[in-house]
Amino acid sequence: MKKFNYYCGAVVLFIFTTLSCSSDDKKAAPVEDTTAIVNTVSQGTWRVTNYIDHTLNQTDHFTGYIFTFGSGNVLTATIGTNNIAGTWSVTNTNSSDDSPEDPIDFNIAFTAPADFEDINDDWDIVSRTATKIELIDVSGSSDNTDYLTFEKN
Repeated sequence: MKKFNYYCGAVVLFIFTTLSCSSDDKKAAPVEDTTAIVNTVSQGTWRVTNYIDHTLNQTDHFTGYIFTFGSGNVLTATIGTNNIAGTWSVTNTNSSDDSPEDPIDFNIAFTAPADFEDINDDWDIVSRTATKIELIDVSGSSDNTDYLTFEKN
């Protein structure tokens, strides 16, 4: 009889734990090594192929600019003989502004011109390949979502 009670208890526990887990539970994305991201973007030059500021497509503000993610966190945007200096970094932070699923930030900072100040942010990485990096920044609601995509030249 004791074995029967034990097995019934085990079956009930199994059913309870199985039913209490929903299929829509969010799992944390694997944390990617920041070094791999840095190595990808610091190789070659890049261009902006998509920039959505809230709901406005402003990609044309960056047409013709070549971006170089250099050593020492130096970011340079070049068009013709004009160079615009900024900074960049990739950090793994678990600060309160990050989602627990994506603690890696792709940080961009320019002091001028105004169009470049618009991309100053601690972006979250949506996807990354050897030739493309897609970034997102959500500020409050979905109407305040910015998208930035760099593609390798």
